[in-house]
Amino acid sequence: MILRRKAGRSALIAGALASTLVLAACGSTADNQPGGTTGAGGVKTDKGVTDSTITLGIMGDTTGVFKNLGAAINAGNSIWAEDVNAAGGICNRQIKIEIVDHGYKADTAKTLYPQLEPKVLGMVQLLGSPVLAALKQNLIDDNLTAAPASWSSEILNNPNIMMIGTTYDLEIIDGLAYLQQEGLIKEGDTIGHIYIDGEYGGNGLKGSKFYAEKHGLTVKESKITSTDSDLTNIVTGLRGDGVKAIVLTTTPGQSASALAANQALGLNVPVLGNNPTFDPALLQSPAANALGNLYVAASSPPFSSKTPKAVEVAAKYKQKYAGAPLNAGLHVGYVEGLVWQAVLTKACESGDLTRVGVQKALTSLSSVKTDDLVAELDYSSPGTPPTRGVYIAKVDPAAEGGLTEVAPLFTAPDAEGYKAPHQKG
Repeated sequence: MILRRKAGRSALIAGALASTLVLAACGSTADNQPGGTTGAGGVKTDKGVTDSTITLGIMGDTTGVFKNLGAAINAGNSIWAEDVNAAGGICNRQIKIEIVDHGYKADTAKTLYPQLEPKVLGMVQLLGSPVLAALKQNLIDDNLTAAPASWSSEILNNPNIMMIGTTYDLEIIDGLAYLQQEGLIKEGDTIGHIYIDGEYGGNGLKGSKFYAEKHGLTVKESKITSTDSDLTNIVTGLRGDGVKAIVLTTTPGQSASALAANQALGLNVPVLGNNPTFDPALLQSPAANALGNLYVAASSPPFSSKTPKAVEVAAKYKQKYAGAPLNAGLHVGYVEGLVWQAVLTKACESGDLTRVGVQKALTSLSSVKTDDLVAELDYSSPGTPPTRGVYIAKVDPAAEGGLTEVAPLFTAPDAEGYKAPHQKG
């Protein structure tokens, strides 16, 4: 009953957002004129901006493998927009949001993109590494800035990406540093890394391999697909390899399988996951009793965080979506909005709310603060992760959202010294 109820609540969130935020096309009169035109307040505009509105898009997942995470991120985007509009908007314009659901399918996203693109100034959320890969050239061709709900450092060669927080490789570097600091692994140990084939999994693996090289660890790699569901044989193999920890760059369902096997096989080693690897719904699954070994490294705090801004946003969420899953994606969605707010404010001050103006505003920002929903962000060096800090959380059934913060926002020395794939200098 609980699982069905949670799934139903996710659908309600998606439906509510769709009914309240999905809007008709609202481009300015200059939408089809190259270079844009001057609108209200003497501000230059093109697509997605009128004299009274700024329209941003969401390409999210409310029906696929990350549907619960996706619904919570959408809710965070929505609450941010409501807060901004209640305070008078940005550049004397109200924020409006257009939402489409690609179900974590790149081919669906390719079909939906041309329907959404003409209506929006940019994307407040674009979820999924496969989707980002499929739309990379579209974003470049259309000068469309997007905040990805995907954290691969491999995508930072796209000038239209507005990374919110740190990247998968750095999450793992920081996470392994935490495990070693706590005495859960040590120099010379063997660790396993189970990862989905593709940018998401591959980027997490980069972090494991970098940290292993620095600390004399041996990494046993296990590549899977996003549709694999039973990881028992893989964990059996890792037990034979004598691993002292397992790293996961997987879906939540796959995390549950790996953790269940970790317990059933008597391995019982600590397990470190990237930020998308946990879903509170797992606490109602058959693997619930095996989740206690999971640590999650993420740029944003867990739902249960006592960080003042996180508490404020969580309270608004619980009031608006009573009974909905308490998912850390909420804070991800809200902080995506906060960064967009900083960029739009800067673009307005520069008198240019065109897509090109947004890009210029983004790269001019070297100190974006978000009330500790993520670490301070620096966008002035394209190709470089804007921050390297993470929170570490541990599965706790008693905590709201199923995770308890065990390490506040920090950056490990090895993360400071890591050179991302597209980082210059």
